[in-house]
Amino acid sequence: MSGEQSASAEHNTVDHKPTYGIYILVWLVLMTLTGVTVAVAGINFGNLTVATALTIACIKSYLVLTFFMHLKTETATFKIFVAVAVLFLLISISLLFSDYSFL
Repeated sequence: MSGEQSASAEHNTVDHKPTYGIYILVWLVLMTLTGVTVAVAGINFGNLTVATALTIACIKSYLVLTFFMHLKTETATFKIFVAVAVLFLLISISLLFSDYSFL
């Protein structure tokens, strides 16, 4: 009986791997965002220049983590570990910017 249950549990597991089309689409978005980063680097936004670059970098890192590092299909425990690491990174960046003057 338990053999039937484990076999049916394995059968019901669906593996959601992205297709090559998704990988190519994400790669094109990453290349586009890199082009936007280079284009924006020449524009003076004043105090928003760093915030703009960091926003684009966050979007790119989200795409890499989600699709290329397969975080989208990981367990909740692993996602929590990554979230805690990102939280400490954000705290470190905010402490850095609170000490550094952009004027």
